[in-house]
Amino acid sequence: MAQIILSFMVLSLTFFGFSATVESRSSARVYLEAQCRSVVYHDLCVKTLLPYVGKAVPGPQQLARISMAVCLSKARLTKAYVNMVAKKFNQTKNFGDYQAVDACLNQISNGVNQITLSVKEFQKMGKDGEQNFMLHEGNVQSWVSAALTDADMCVDGLLGNGIGGRDKAMIKTMILNVKQLASNSLGLFNRFTMRHRASRIVKNP
Repeated sequence: MAQIILSFMVLSLTFFGFSATVESRSSARVYLEAQCRSVVYHDLCVKTLLPYVGKAVPGPQQLARISMAVCLSKARLTKAYVNMVAKKFNQTKNFGDYQAVDACLNQISNGVNQITLSVKEFQKMGKDGEQNFMLHEGNVQSWVSAALTDADMCVDGLLGNGIGGRDKAMIKTMILNVKQLASNSLGLFNRFTMRHRASRIVKNP
């Protein structure tokens, strides 16, 4: 009898723990659905940020920072892959494809640098006075926008040179993913800055 009661208690605790986890994930998704409403790639936004939403719910500024950090990580992985493909084409003396992929590598390298600058600039916001807020804002917007342009140029260059097969498909997929993440990051960043300015107006009418 005691064993039956113990088993029931363990089962109950497991059920309630699972229910709490499901409820927590459901609440996080509802929250992210609202936060990601303003971005272009809504579903990707929710999927990207969901693992980072726990008991401590991040605000708009923190969500934008997380999104930008994830974008930078993906961009670095993409750069490493494109570099590997470029080396392979160079070693096999496939010079036509090598030149196209090498050009893409330069563009994604620029994109990585620009997103890195954006992440660092974002970290300065609010730390050196309100008078510098718009300066940092403009820099982040410019650099992320430039990274989006580089991604487009890379994909257009690969398509124009007619690279076929798995390498082209993989590079294109990875670059487009970085582009979508960058677009979402910029959207969340703009949402944060708009809310920040609105709160300043309320405090200082």
